[in-house]
Amino acid sequence: MSVTIPTTLTGGSQTGFTSPTYTTAAGTFPGVNGRLNYVTAIGGTQVGVRIHSVSDPFTAAVFAPLAPKALGSMNSNGIYTNVPVNVYGVGIRKGLIPAANQPSAIGGVDVRIRVPAGSDSYDAANVRAMIAACVAMLNQLSSSLGDTAVAGQL
Repeated sequence: MSVTIPTTLTGGSQTGFTSPTYTTAAGTFPGVNGRLNYVTAIGGTQVGVRIHSVSDPFTAAVFAPLAPKALGSMNSNGIYTNVPVNVYGVGIRKGLIPAANQPSAIGGVDVRIRVPAGSDSYDAANVRAMIAACVAMLNQLSSSLGDTAVAGQL
């Protein structure tokens, strides 16, 4: 797997945060098809944000298919009737305290990237555009998504 989680992640803007950054250190992904890093320090202004601990996790992970699927054979009409899909993912796990004097419950953000077999080589530019647009949207909507998650409505 060629993806490496950066040792410094620059966070998107959030209400009440100023220039949020997250320092990470390599951890152990529960399999051979991924990477996992722990958040070991925070930067910028993020009052109340906690770094990773066993009982209060803060991790970043990426994964790829264990056995990528290939495009199969066409039917007698020259059509691919069963196009397998390879799934890649990026995720954040964060301990979130639900109420006073309570232990952390694990929250998370999971992004799944679904790439139909064959399109990785035949339509690579559009695979890249799909991912670029997703990252741009998440980055540009970071503050709004944070406000929405806290307010419970769009």
